[in-house]
Amino acid sequence: MPLLRSAVLTTSLLILLASDQFSHPALSQDAEQPQDTVVPPAPTIDLPKALTDPATQERQELMFSEKPAENGYFGRHGALTDREMAMARTAWSYFVKRFQPDTGLVNAVGSYPSTTLWDTASYISALVSAHELGIIDKREFDRRATKLIGTLRNLDLYRGEAPNKVYNTETGEKVNYANQPGEVGFSVLDMGRMLVWLRILKERYPYLANGVDNVPMRWNYCNIVEDDGRLFGSIVNGQGETRYVQEGRLGYEEYAAKGFALWGFDVAGALDPAPLAYTNIYDVDVPYDGRDPRVFHNQNYVLTESYLLDGLEMGWDLPIDDPDGPGVASQGWRAEFAHRIFLVQQRRFEQTGIITARSEHQVEGKPYFVYDSIFADGYPWNTLDPSDVYQPDRAAVAAKAAIGMWALWDVPYTDLLFETVADLSEEEGGFYEGLYENGNGYIPLQTANNNGIILAALLYKVQGPIMQFKNTNTSFWDMAYSGTDIRANKCLPEPMVEEITCCSCANAVEIKPAVPWEEFKYCKPLDRENGIAATDCRPEEQVFAKPEPRLVLPAACRADWSTQ
Repeated sequence: MPLLRSAVLTTSLLILLASDQFSHPALSQDAEQPQDTVVPPAPTIDLPKALTDPATQERQELMFSEKPAENGYFGRHGALTDREMAMARTAWSYFVKRFQPDTGLVNAVGSYPSTTLWDTASYISALVSAHELGIIDKREFDRRATKLIGTLRNLDLYRGEAPNKVYNTETGEKVNYANQPGEVGFSVLDMGRMLVWLRILKERYPYLANGVDNVPMRWNYCNIVEDDGRLFGSIVNGQGETRYVQEGRLGYEEYAAKGFALWGFDVAGALDPAPLAYTNIYDVDVPYDGRDPRVFHNQNYVLTESYLLDGLEMGWDLPIDDPDGPGVASQGWRAEFAHRIFLVQQRRFEQTGIITARSEHQVEGKPYFVYDSIFADGYPWNTLDPSDVYQPDRAAVAAKAAIGMWALWDVPYTDLLFETVADLSEEEGGFYEGLYENGNGYIPLQTANNNGIILAALLYKVQGPIMQFKNTNTSFWDMAYSGTDIRANKCLPEPMVEEITCCSCANAVEIKPAVPWEEFKYCKPLDRENGIAATDCRPEEQVFAKPEPRLVLPAACRADWSTQ
């Protein structure tokens, strides 16, 4: 969940939780200290059966993984087991219980009638997954999809520009953080996630394309996508004026940018991971955003969720149809960084015994929401609330992170993660947010985002990356208002206008990528026209020497051996 969304759901929980039966305080635990060196501790605990029983797990070493199958996507493959199918039905039950029939929206958190674009995209994720897994039939899918598209098409926009950050799910009205009529600006990260899932709907179900295209067609992008490709959201200042602010840090910024790129926007600035920095945790160089929070007033949390979403939905590919197919991530640095984010959490378990699957999540009672980071504000395993107050007692094994990593990494450690959260649910209400690391039980809250991501992870196991470029029809999004100034006035992309080849590019300087070949340690890099792709990703360090061409003399300079 992006930074600017935390205030939305934090405030939304105030009324809901004030009278909630879940009010027990979290138990205290000492903060974990970062370690300068990695010294494997002596075994003091018995490992779970999933990690030791040869009948259930052939690979005995936590660090050992298998090379992806030929032409296979990353992670787990195959039909769901009966248990996994029951989990999918349980996750879907949240969207049955919290559905609002008058608008087609679903509550973001439990019974509280409020939502955001991010959480609504998670509902679309659940809707697609439930249909593809056979939980609901086409009639129910169409009924829900068309009702939702109609509501999204007619949302009252923030000052005529873009969707407001928060909407009442019962009425569809834009509201403030107290769920009262009002407006609070728009989130470009939430918009980016919605654009990913609208494109998935359009590609998988071409008969919905016209309705889908009409949703983003109403938005005005002139203050959102800058000329350099950066993305800007908006807030309302104390005088009630709109202030546009760059939104997103490493991980989320690029994920949201892919959403915009899928609809033809030039977002090169937001897709570029620079400036980058690294911190070494358990011998893993963990990447984080190099922009100084003291200068830019935006925290650079390292979180799992954006890398999981990118892998599950797009296979860590560039936002175009990938000619290499499954098993090759055309945006190679995303796959490389995702494997580091996974590996450092596995290493923490190996060194401390703390089962780790971290993501931002809701909590019962104050502070209502935390960023359960791998690294933030200069410290590893730093759990912060939206005010940047340290909240170590609220660190948890996030259910969505655990099941997402289980789907994307087929190794024994993720079997343990699976067992940790697989039954952390209510059969008619969905999965709970997670399990506290300190032994204080489960987080007694159910959300659309958590259950939507779990459904997407289960669908990934069956089908692979959910984005499938199938729709080759002429697109209303591409053709609407052609030949008029409406597209320019809204700053829409111009797919029917092609620039001719640059006439002065013959001697162009080669630009070195932000994540160069030699930086890849866990994924095999591949040179491609659009940059460095990646394949053969494993949670153990490998050595990839870049092939160098053999230098030869031009034909005119070679001696004719036949005359010697």
